[in-house]
Amino acid sequence: MAIPPELEAQILRYYHVEKWRMGTIARQLHVHHGTVKRVLVRAGLPANSFVRRPSQVDPYLPFIGQTLEKFSTLTASRLYAMVRERGYRGAPDHFRHLIALHRPRPIAEAYLRLTTLPGEQGQIDWGHFGHLEIGRARRPLMAFVAVLSYSRQIFLYFFLDARMENFLRGHVGAFTAWNGLPRVLLYDNLKSAVLERQGDAIRFHPTLLAFAGHYRYEPRPVAVARGNEKGRVERAIRYVRESFFAARTFTNVDDLNRQAQQWCLGQAADRPSPADLRLRVGQVFAEEQPLLLRLPEQPFPTDERVEVKAGKTPYVRFDLNDYTIPHTHVLKMLTVQADPQRVRIVDGGVVLADHPRSYDKGAQVEEPCHIETLVKHKRQARQHRGMNRLNQAAPASATLLLQAAARGNNLGSITAALLLLLERYGAAELQASIEEALAGGVPHPNAVGLALERRRQALHKAPPVALILPEHVQRRDKPVLPHRLDTYDKLKGDQDDEL
Repeated sequence: MAIPPELEAQILRYYHVEKWRMGTIARQLHVHHGTVKRVLVRAGLPANSFVRRPSQVDPYLPFIGQTLEKFSTLTASRLYAMVRERGYRGAPDHFRHLIALHRPRPIAEAYLRLTTLPGEQGQIDWGHFGHLEIGRARRPLMAFVAVLSYSRQIFLYFFLDARMENFLRGHVGAFTAWNGLPRVLLYDNLKSAVLERQGDAIRFHPTLLAFAGHYRYEPRPVAVARGNEKGRVERAIRYVRESFFAARTFTNVDDLNRQAQQWCLGQAADRPSPADLRLRVGQVFAEEQPLLLRLPEQPFPTDERVEVKAGKTPYVRFDLNDYTIPHTHVLKMLTVQADPQRVRIVDGGVVLADHPRSYDKGAQVEEPCHIETLVKHKRQARQHRGMNRLNQAAPASATLLLQAAARGNNLGSITAALLLLLERYGAAELQASIEEALAGGVPHPNAVGLALERRRQALHKAPPVALILPEHVQRRDKPVLPHRLDTYDKLKGDQDDEL
């Protein structure tokens, strides 16, 4: 950092004319002593001409030098403890500064620029981009980044974890986007790629080996501490951070991935090619793409498969959430097959349930027919179901029911009354009103109803109107899921192929 010319002139005058010492000049002018030394050396004073005062560490310097010669990465705190045992009484902060001056400096290693042939090599890595709050869950936002070494074409996709299944899904997405794949893929020492490494002996993850065999490419780990071998993907991750992710807004991961796809095909592909600034990355990729390996007819299966044990309730736990199953399959070992959108629960070859996947924490994803069937078989299930629904919508209701039970009140009628209030006022208002009733020491639905009315009047809202429909009308009021239209496009493509 440059200092004003007048300050530099003062330093020179006090040193040469007034004969002040370097430390005195630094204290009086409120600058660092290193700044004073730099000014004097720049003015022509030899660096070794400064008189150094004797230090407490001087008798220990030979021991410190010998130790650092054998163990160059030994921490200053450990060295400080060693010299303390030998009689040193200096402060640890000053000792750390002295160790930094005497520690041997490694010689910087020079690297050759690596060149590759078109379609020969690609590089893969994960990038961590913070966390997302999804309901009550806090999930890591991981970016799967793949780059072709020759054209520098980037593939980017975001996942909510870095598990093996998502690692493979990222590969499949990159191969699909490129309509091919390179002959060699380079990996860092990722757990998804390398399970164990002893020198040059490497044990690959067996799933990755099966995946590589399916697509006919060679997985190759980079050497330890050789960042230049995988520098293309590391620079690509830095480019993603600076040019895509910085200050970007998105509603969810799907929205973020749609924007990432547009960015890869747009801005990232329009950037100048590092190998030839006259060309764009997209132009070089167009030349490289015909030289990529062809994709197999069938993609590698990337669904998660987990063996789970169903408990006494008709739910199985998967990825922090509970999914319903038919009550006839409780206390059985079942299999969960999951992709990023759906969760299927299978018993042998029979699909018991097919749910949308939730990335929340502690959520209950239910198929209404599973609960309705159970209610028909167990008369008491309705009350437990109501309590469970209340507990999910307004957790304070559990405390109210416990206090009501201690007073001998009828829990069935209290549950029914609270469910009616939940339908009329909503979960947030019910939770706040239950807390108000508990604070007043009255664990009863009437107190909750009065609190709800007070809050409604304070907000100047219209009173809720109960709409009671016959049961046969309620059964008709069910959500209709629209059919995916892309299946018709696939059928049309198959017909064109036959023609």
